[in-house]
Amino acid sequence: MTQRTTMRTLLRKGLAALCALACAAGVAACGSSSADDGDVIKVGIKFDQPGLGFKKSGTYEGFDVDVARYIANQLGYTDSQIVFKEAPSKQREAMLQNGDVDMILATYSITDERKKAVDFAGPYFVAGQDLMVRANDDSIKGPQDLNGKRLCSVTGSTSAKVVKEKFAKEVQLMEQPGYAECATALLSGIVDAVTTDDIILAGLASASRGKLKVVGKPFTEEYYGVGIKKDADSKEFATKINAAIEDMEKTGEWERAIESATEGTGYKPNPKYNPPKPDEGE
Repeated sequence: MTQRTTMRTLLRKGLAALCALACAAGVAACGSSSADDGDVIKVGIKFDQPGLGFKKSGTYEGFDVDVARYIANQLGYTDSQIVFKEAPSKQREAMLQNGDVDMILATYSITDERKKAVDFAGPYFVAGQDLMVRANDDSIKGPQDLNGKRLCSVTGSTSAKVVKEKFAKEVQLMEQPGYAECATALLSGIVDAVTTDDIILAGLASASRGKLKVVGKPFTEEYYGVGIKKDADSKEFATKINAAIEDMEKTGEWERAIESATEGTGYKPNPKYNPPKPDEGE
């Protein structure tokens, strides 16, 4: 064996030993790439909200998805390094606390109650509760016109209760498991209106190909935030996310994402609140 061959052999053995020691110490550089190696970012979104978070033939689309991608790209991740996971409303806090996702963008309103369990960055959008009706129905111009009408909302939502308690005591309430089911009930004439956040309704109206419309008179404010885990690093993480959101707003990508998500509906975000200043969590 020549001296050069011996040196190469010794170097290979030395590198193998160093890598083994590093892996034993938990260094991510050794071994194959995986989510545990930190080279992907896991994002929770809705899979069933057209225009916001929607899974279609293995791809993901919607405003929440566009914002999530922009943030991830600004954090240094490519699109191929983003792993989208379904984040049902009732599971969002647990998913963050358990580390199942790194952040959640799923029409996740910032509230004091939720901030007891998780932290937030953002907001990246301010929605308002509104109504969706059939495109040829001009009789409903606001929640006060719903007395004697049938109103659909999703099971567990407080949206319909707000309408009944504050605007139309004689409205008939109907619950469905999802907004798509409410939209179907509206199209078929089973109900007269659907209520939830205006941008969710705009996404549904866009998917209806002109058969449904948003009334366009929001009567609440809902600040959509980026949910993150509450820990020692959350302030730094929130600051980076907020910087990405602010950049998206300045470049015009935020507005373009809204237009794409609500195409054909004539929907415009409330200019009094949008685009919002992202300073939550800093």
